[in-house]
Amino acid sequence: MASCSAFGIQAGYCAAMDAPITARVCSALAESLDRDSETGRRVLDWAGEPVADALALRLVGGLHALHRAGVDPELSAVFAGVETDSARTVAILKATLVTQDAALLPWLDGPPQTNEAARSAGMLTGILHLAERYGPRFEVLEIGSSAGLNLLIDRYRFDLGGVNFGPSASPVTINPEWRGARPPSAPVEIGSTRGVDIHPVDVADPAAAARLEAYVWVDAVERQTRLATAIAMVREGGIDLVEGDAADWVEARLAEPQPKGVTRVLMHSVVWQYLPATSRERIRVAMDAAGARATVERPLGWVMMEPNRDLHRHEVRVRGWPGERGMELVALAHAHGAWVEGLSAPHETRDYVMRRGAYEKD
Repeated sequence: MASCSAFGIQAGYCAAMDAPITARVCSALAESLDRDSETGRRVLDWAGEPVADALALRLVGGLHALHRAGVDPELSAVFAGVETDSARTVAILKATLVTQDAALLPWLDGPPQTNEAARSAGMLTGILHLAERYGPRFEVLEIGSSAGLNLLIDRYRFDLGGVNFGPSASPVTINPEWRGARPPSAPVEIGSTRGVDIHPVDVADPAAAARLEAYVWVDAVERQTRLATAIAMVREGGIDLVEGDAADWVEARLAEPQPKGVTRVLMHSVVWQYLPATSRERIRVAMDAAGARATVERPLGWVMMEPNRDLHRHEVRVRGWPGERGMELVALAHAHGAWVEGLSAPHETRDYVMRRGAYEKD
């Protein structure tokens, strides 16, 4: 079944991103799923596109949460990397799907809320390209903000191939392995960050924070530490994050007066595939219309870090208005920000739009 094959595909992604335990869990789930539980039946009868819907990661998040709660020593042995026998792992997961059916079922209701703070390295790379064109001052709008951790982009410390940004005393330093061409070393001043999510995560709620932490793969110890610190930063300093529809929010924000000398930039990461096609089109139309109104005194930018599933990579793309340049590919990035590869010659992709996580011609 397509839903089972999605777990094998996800196992491949995890293995490629140095997450062997999570890869092992995904592979075992492909063999464990049956109709003995409501969770199993719902996965096997999944009506959507299971890879684009991140179906495997929904269930893995639920299992990781059970491990973190210590509900089953055998399950924890799998997630701790102690139990590595394939047949035994399949048996443990098969039993867990039945005994923990009620606890696991709600994890299938929505996509993962990973909200990896290190993805802001890719988006800052895009902003640096815009700063080189239009100047240092920015206001940032983010869709699909989840818990708002990337809205702290102005409070993190960055080292992007020797290009530094952010307060030196920040408790979070984002220093990805840098590959390829360095980003522009243009100065950047981010005056404000605002975000929206259809179901924002309130990390002031311990249960919500625990759910967010469960979506971080058990292999990724550094990510877990960074997440805990970023959550503390949100709790201490606050963020401007609201609940709402992405297209409605973008249209409303673009209609607001824009300060002179400030570039208004829309950014997002690993969210485009989860938006309905009608919302994606509305956002694109709104950005094109606002871009047509943009001036050298009030520029507009669009920065995205989204997966290209056809090429199995995450891509940082940038567009700015005014100007005749279309959407450009400026960097490649690890899905969780472990590395960024700058491109010496940005590739224009004027005739392409994103659909379900890939790029297709109009």
